[in-house]
Amino acid sequence: MSFWQVFGSTWNWSPSVLIGCEALLVGYAWLQRFKPNVRWLWFLIGDLLLAFALVSPLDRLGDQYLFSVHMLQHLLLMLLVPPFLLAGLPPQLVRKGLNRWRGAARLERGLSRPLTAWVAGIGTMWLWHIPFLYEAALQNEAVHVVQHLAFLVTSTIFWWPVIGPVRELRIKSLLGIIYLFLAGAASSLLGIILTFMPAGLYPTYLHPIDSLNLLPAIQGEWGISPAVDQQLGGIFMWVFGGLSYVGVSLGVLARWFSENEREEIPGPVGYQPASLKTGVGAEH
Repeated sequence: MSFWQVFGSTWNWSPSVLIGCEALLVGYAWLQRFKPNVRWLWFLIGDLLLAFALVSPLDRLGDQYLFSVHMLQHLLLMLLVPPFLLAGLPPQLVRKGLNRWRGAARLERGLSRPLTAWVAGIGTMWLWHIPFLYEAALQNEAVHVVQHLAFLVTSTIFWWPVIGPVRELRIKSLLGIIYLFLAGAASSLLGIILTFMPAGLYPTYLHPIDSLNLLPAIQGEWGISPAVDQQLGGIFMWVFGGLSYVGVSLGVLARWFSENEREEIPGPVGYQPASLKTGVGAEH
């Protein structure tokens, strides 16, 4: 059986996932008063990636057969879906919501503290890869749903201080670079551990229940043994995970240089900042 035959026959068209993703998009459109703009594109991409992670072969193959495929699904939920959804949020709407609801503002201030957000995102990633918790998610659908929700929520919290829609709520660029560097190091360390641990760290993948009759193709034609599978999963976390944080940190570094250049450019003769023209912050 070829890769494309497996890919085409293992989609999981879960009504709850499809309805949930559609409801998320409709709710976003309603908040935007159904006025499309470029942020719609980012949010739509995030919503489609979320649906793809949960209904595509990544879900069924990852649950039953391949740890490496399950790892790709987790990386999508942690590293791609939240940033795209955040990029789609209109800053003015977020500001309005935080100003209107004090509880939301207090929650944002608490969760967006760098240490809190970092531990929430990276700690959750490490926690759910502890073997007995990982196995519990594979064996129990309710636990599996909790795992995916935990990845989505805590990863959104993680990314908020760095690339959140409201600029003034982001952490300073230098701190953001350190924040992301440490996240990349933690992700790579987890990947290294998974890569070099003996096969069988997650017993489900040692002897998969072959309800779809795919083992002959996976282990025979493709040559993916349980040991190779675990090594691939670790490498995905090690390389793709680490590089994702490095890539965003380079973007933050570029933003930092851009901000510094703007501050150093002198204004024209007779120029006055807007704050002085309006009297804001001026001495009386």
